[in-house]
Amino acid sequence: MSEKTKVAFVTGAGQGIGEAIVKRLVKDGFAAGIADLNLENGQKIAEEIKNSGGQAVAIKLDVANRKKFIAAVEEVADELGDLNVLVNNAGIAPTTPIETITQEQFDNIFHVNTASVIWGIQAAMKQFEKFGHGGKIINAASQAGVIGNPGIALYSGTKFALRGITQVAARDLADKGITVNAYAPGIVKTPLMKKVAEDLANDAGKSVEWGWSQFTKYITLGRLSESEDVAAAVAFLAGPDSDYMTGQTLVIDGGMVFH
Repeated sequence: MSEKTKVAFVTGAGQGIGEAIVKRLVKDGFAAGIADLNLENGQKIAEEIKNSGGQAVAIKLDVANRKKFIAAVEEVADELGDLNVLVNNAGIAPTTPIETITQEQFDNIFHVNTASVIWGIQAAMKQFEKFGHGGKIINAASQAGVIGNPGIALYSGTKFALRGITQVAARDLADKGITVNAYAPGIVKTPLMKKVAEDLANDAGKSVEWGWSQFTKYITLGRLSESEDVAAAVAFLAGPDSDYMTGQTLVIDGGMVFH
């Protein structure tokens, strides 16, 4: 590897937005650590990248497990020779009408979506210090973490919490040369979002088209987001053009939320 090759570790990178992020960062010159609970998916993407001349390694990871998260980042950093960017992209988004929420649902989604971000920050800090430099931590928020969306109380709650953690970490880690930002996608055409729309429709006894419409009818640009739209914003946060930006949530939702 060249001394100038930077390394990015992306969670939930086996499909959807995570896959698009990895491929964009590799296009921008990064070597990539592809972490996913589905190792087979991650390995397919890693092989595709390597066959195209890029550098990538896939690793199986349950992001809710702190010990495994820290170990996975260390393993990938050792194999690729550095760590410069960590993207906390993995998450789950079940529909959770308030009256149906159980303690098990609460514990699971907050561990996967929120606790994992803390584990990722800790893992990145350890490797940045080990390699003697700062770095960038990028967290997946959501439009639903800027404005509460109906029917997904737990998901929205995890993403509001994630934005707060991002702001605190930005302040706490600035003197270490570490920036911490978040990106907030809107309605993205991914398997995860398809399941959310279907679940919402089923809970309401409506069609799948109705489920999609509940999320898409207020998009100013008039179309659903592609994963590549989000990956472009993450590439900005991972690159040098965002060096003077920290503690922020970059909204990429086609004009659903305005600040």
